[in-house]
Amino acid sequence: MADTKYIFVTGGVSSSLGKGIIAASLAKLLQARGFKATIQKLDPYINVDPGTLNPYEHGECYVTEDGAETDLDLGHYERFLNVNTSQANNVTTGRIYQSVIEKERRGEFLGKTVQVVPHITNEIKERIQILGQNGDYDIVITEIGGTVGDIESLPYIEAVRQLKWELGDDNALVIHLTLVPYLSAAGELKTKPTQHSVKTLMESGIKADILVCRTEHELSDDIRRKLAIFCNVRQEAVIQSIDAPTIYDVPNMMLKEGLDTVVLKKLALPDDTTPNLERWNQFLKRHKNPKAEVHIGLIGKYVELQDSYKSILEAFIHAGAENEVSVKVEYIHSEFINDSTIHNKISHLDGVLVAPGFGERGIEGKIDAVRYARENGLPFLGICLGMQMAVIEFARNVLQLKDANSTEMDAGTKHPVIDLMEAQKEVTHKGGTMRLGSWDCVLTEGSIIHKVYGTTEIKERHRHRYEYNNKYKEQLENAGMASTGINPETGLVEIVELKDHPWFVGVQYHPEYKSTVASPHPLFVSFVKAAHEHSVKQKNAKMAQK
Repeated sequence: MADTKYIFVTGGVSSSLGKGIIAASLAKLLQARGFKATIQKLDPYINVDPGTLNPYEHGECYVTEDGAETDLDLGHYERFLNVNTSQANNVTTGRIYQSVIEKERRGEFLGKTVQVVPHITNEIKERIQILGQNGDYDIVITEIGGTVGDIESLPYIEAVRQLKWELGDDNALVIHLTLVPYLSAAGELKTKPTQHSVKTLMESGIKADILVCRTEHELSDDIRRKLAIFCNVRQEAVIQSIDAPTIYDVPNMMLKEGLDTVVLKKLALPDDTTPNLERWNQFLKRHKNPKAEVHIGLIGKYVELQDSYKSILEAFIHAGAENEVSVKVEYIHSEFINDSTIHNKISHLDGVLVAPGFGERGIEGKIDAVRYARENGLPFLGICLGMQMAVIEFARNVLQLKDANSTEMDAGTKHPVIDLMEAQKEVTHKGGTMRLGSWDCVLTEGSIIHKVYGTTEIKERHRHRYEYNNKYKEQLENAGMASTGINPETGLVEIVELKDHPWFVGVQYHPEYKSTVASPHPLFVSFVKAAHEHSVKQKNAKMAQK
C-alpha cells in the first residue's frame, strides 16, 4: 500500500471510557483482515514519561523491548496485536516540549519566536507520522489521552485538525468515544452529553467521522438516528459499545457493530475480506469455559488500584486459558502480613506471586510471604522486587544472615545480598535511567526455568536499579538456592530457584510485559499449571482424610 492511513481516537464526556480498548479492538479487526496496523498513545501530562509516576497516579508503567517506559495502554496494544511497540508508540507533552526547547537552544528555529502553533503542533504531527513513514504499517491508530475540552489536550486536538486537513479525507478519520448515560429516575438513555462533547470537538475545527458510544443499555434505532442528526455523522457510523464481560469480548462486539467496515469505507480501503478471528475466539472459548479453578495470592503494596499490576493480571488470564483453568487472584497488601495474619491470608491459596515495586514500605510482609511459600511447598513466583525478596528471605532464614537486606531498604546492612548496580551509583536523575528493555539471559539446562522455556537463551524486559549481589552467590547456591539464569554481558543473576521445592522461581525481569493472547508467557503458564497441580493434590489429601 502506497500511503499510510491515519485514525485518531478522541474521548469526551468522561475519562476511563476505554479509548485504548476500542483502539486495540479496531486494530485487531484490521489486522485480522490482513492490514498491518499499529497504535500509538499521546498523553497530555507534562511528565516526560510515566517512569517517575507512582502507580496510584497512573497505574503500571509498561516497558517496551527498546526500553521505553510508557503508558499502560501500550500493554493492551501488544496483548491484542501480538506486535511489539516502541518509544515511538507513546508521546507525552513533557517529551514534546523537551524536544522543542532543545531545538530552540540549538538555534534550529533561526531566531523565530517559539509558539504552540506552529512549533509545538508541528512536533506533535512529526511524532504522529513517524510510525507511518517507515513503510511497516498500512494504518496507524493514534489514541489521544484525556477528554476533549481539557486545557492540556488542546495542542493535540489542533495538531489532529491540521493533519487531517493536510492528509485529505480518504487518508485520515476521527473516532470520538463518548458516554451515553442511563438515568434510572427517567428510565431512559440521554444523548445530550454526547451532543455537547461533539460540539466541543467541532469548536476546535474537528468533525467526528464515527461515534463510539459507551452505554449500559442497548441503543435503539431512534437514539442512533438522533445522535446521527445532532452530531453530523451517518447513522451507520454510530457504534454501540455496551459494557462487556471482559475486554477480550470487545473486538467481536465491534465486528458485530460494523466498526471496521465503516472505517474501511471512509478510508477508501478494500472491504473484500472477513476478519479471521479463529485463534482469538479459541482463546475466548477456553477463557470462558474453564475446567477447574485456582486461587493465587498477589502480594503487593499497590493492591488498592488493580491497574498497578495490569500486565500481571492479564498474563494470568492468558495462562489460565492456556491451562483451561480460571485464575482467581486474591489481592493481599504486604503491609498487613505478619506472623499473626499470614496463615489466614495464605494457607488456602494454590500459589503466591510476590509483585514488583520500589521502596521499603511493605517489604517485611513480602519476605514473610516468601518464607511461607518456601516452607510449605506452595508454588511461588517472584517478579523483580519479588525475586529480590526471595533472596533476602533465604539469606536470613537458611544462611542465618539475620540482617541480610537490599541496600535500597537499608543502606548500612552488613549483608547486602541485593545491591545497587555499579553503573547506577553515580546516577542522580531518576527518570529513564534504570536497567530497561530487553536483555539476554542464558538458562541452566535441566532447571525448572529451562523446562519452562524449552531453550537455553531468552530475552526479557527489565525495569530496576538493584541486583543480586554475586558476592553471596556461592553461599546461596551451596545452601540450595540455584542461580539458573545469567546475563551473559554482565554476569548478573537473573533467575533463582529452589532445588527441593515443587515450583519456586524468582526472576529479575518482568515476564508479564511479553504475555499476549496469541502467545501466553510460558513462565505464567507453568506457574498456573503448578498451582493447579497443587490444588488437585490438596483436594485429594482432604478426600483421603475423610
